Amino acid sequence: MGRLKQNRRGERRFLREGTKPCTGGGTGFIGTALTQLLKARGHEVMLVSRKPGPDRITWDELDTSGLPHCDAAVNLAGENILNPIRRWNESFQKEVLNSRLETTQILARAINKAPQPPQAWVLVTGVGAKEGETKKNIAWSRGRTGDSGQTSAVPLAAYYQPSLTAEYDEDSPGGDFDFFSNLVTKWEAAARLPGESTRQVVVRSGVVLGREGGAIRHMLLPFRLGLGGPIGPGHQFFPWIHIRDLAGILAHAVEASHVQGVLNGVAPASATTNAEFAKAFGAALGRPAFIPLPSMVVQAVFGRERAIMLLEGQKVVPRRTLATGYQYSFPELGAALKEVVA
Repeated sequence: MGRLKQNRRGERRFLREGTKPCTGGGTGFIGTALTQLLKARGHEVMLVSRKPGPDRITWDELDTSGLPHCDAAVNLAGENILNPIRRWNESFQKEVLNSRLETTQILARAINKAPQPPQAWVLVTGVGAKEGETKKNIAWSRGRTGDSGQTSAVPLAAYYQPSLTAEYDEDSPGGDFDFFSNLVTKWEAAARLPGESTRQVVVRSGVVLGREGGAIRHMLLPFRLGLGGPIGPGHQFFPWIHIRDLAGILAHAVEASHVQGVLNGVAPASATTNAEFAKAFGAALGRPAFIPLPSMVVQAVFGRERAIMLLEGQKVVPRRTLATGYQYSFPELGAALKEVVA
């Protein structure tokens, strides 16, 4: 039986006994944080994974046998766009596109065919570069190779057009100016369900900060050595979010019956530039952070098209996210970075 309940921060949550969210890509950085939070709130979590196991269903099983009973579905899966060891050619572009569309389509079809469809369907896409990909470039270019292949955290692409002056909220236009923005448009379209029996939410995430993975894992060594700094000119905006808040927004989308549509998964302190971020991260570690990664190096490693994701940025505000009643744990960059490196 459903009931409304307040958590310790006063947010109203819709809960049911035995609520079971089903999460695709749930074993990675973001998925692990979300799973831990949902379990702490009393939910049972089922993972959609390439490998079978307890409380798991494989993608093949999902595609052939359909969706087992669950009360919400979340998709976090996809291929790493900024893998520095992969050339940006037609073959890799197809992999990037298919890894997002196929998993999303499988889940969307399963939801649509389910005798009892879930109450909520949540997809995570992006406002800018993926949280682990941006600073992985710094580590790679300075002699430390990051992980390659399929990422364990959600890969993000830029929906909003890079700009030094524009401010974007959830109603701002985008998704139609380059490969990456079109990718997000197709990705979100693949998730769309007919009818209104299932609440549909899209969370467009910024760069995710957390001690267990993402950007920080790849940035930590060069910044501890005093080799950190901005990417390119450094004046591009850098939309970011703490992992605890991204997991919190996703849980909020799963639990709160009034939440639907697009939410920007970024911190309210949206005017941060890449140079300001680098300086703040250096300060949190007690290290200087003034050695820039030249634009021409970024372009040489990734090619001009992908380099845009690192060298240009967007000022994104979470207007609708705040309006839904979500309360941020880390609205300011300094506190977020201090928690991450503590």
